[in-house]
Amino acid sequence: MMSEGSITRRDFMMASSAAAMTATAGKSFGASIQASKSWTIACRDAHLSVTKAPDVWAAMKQIGATGVEVAVSEDMQCSYLYHAQKKYAIDSADSIAALKDDLQKSGFQITSFLMANRFDERPEFELEWCSKVAAAAKALNVHAIRIDVVPRKLAGQREEFVRFAIDTGKKLVDIVKDVDVSFGIENHGNTTNDPEFLKALFGGVKSKKLGLTLDTGNFYWYGHPLSKLYEIYETFAPYACHTHCKSIAYPDEQKNSQRQMGWEYGKYNCPIDRGDIDFAKVVDILKKSGYQGDLCIENESLGKFPEAERGDVLRKEVEYLRRLI
Repeated sequence: MMSEGSITRRDFMMASSAAAMTATAGKSFGASIQASKSWTIACRDAHLSVTKAPDVWAAMKQIGATGVEVAVSEDMQCSYLYHAQKKYAIDSADSIAALKDDLQKSGFQITSFLMANRFDERPEFELEWCSKVAAAAKALNVHAIRIDVVPRKLAGQREEFVRFAIDTGKKLVDIVKDVDVSFGIENHGNTTNDPEFLKALFGGVKSKKLGLTLDTGNFYWYGHPLSKLYEIYETFAPYACHTHCKSIAYPDEQKNSQRQMGWEYGKYNCPIDRGDIDFAKVVDILKKSGYQGDLCIENESLGKFPEAERGDVLRKEVEYLRRLI
């Protein structure tokens, strides 16, 4: 048994293979540096109700976002896509058609679906669920599905979980092998924020269909010093198929130190235009990798602001990203 932070020599060899893949993987997820011209500025659906707009489409218009990441429940409901007269879901051909019609009428797009997975607790259910969401993604022209790869049943068993994650990753790749959809593992928690774990996983699966939801803030949350973040982004940008743009404003004496995981996050998290992470550098790194996904705002600091100001906070973040691309 291994500790949560350790990795075997075999996994190191897989990581070495992943490093070699990184040199060319940019072409797998993006065609050219010019890809940024078509990047969509998106927002997590769960944030949109803070605008107090009458429906989700009016909320997106209010903040200036043209894309949205949509959370999907296990019964295929999209409950954060709020509307006074209807509910949205992707559980049938009719519900998918209704959502597609409203997307076309509004002029907006879904840039990613979001799933909260528990693969090591119920693998068969999760793979079936992923297959259903992937089919809906194809129908709605959605190219990324954000997923969790987090040890629960296998918590604390890093070596076994690496093997399990690679095997599961290959099964996910098989689900989307014939469609223009990729699963994007979010760097999240105490496992997938570890670069060595990600290298071993991507090196073991070896497919562009299993990529990364690059969460800029989570690597910083994990404790990586600010001075090392951009090197981490460069390493994994070629695998990115989706993003969560998020930031933290730590005190000067903490920015470049190796902090405890999650240190004072609730106190110092903030909008991306007020944080430590230089998104001009992030955008440049993504451009050079040929990234073709979205820039999706995830703001976990909204609760710090008066209710009347929260929509404006999101609008300023959208404007900030749009200036950078």
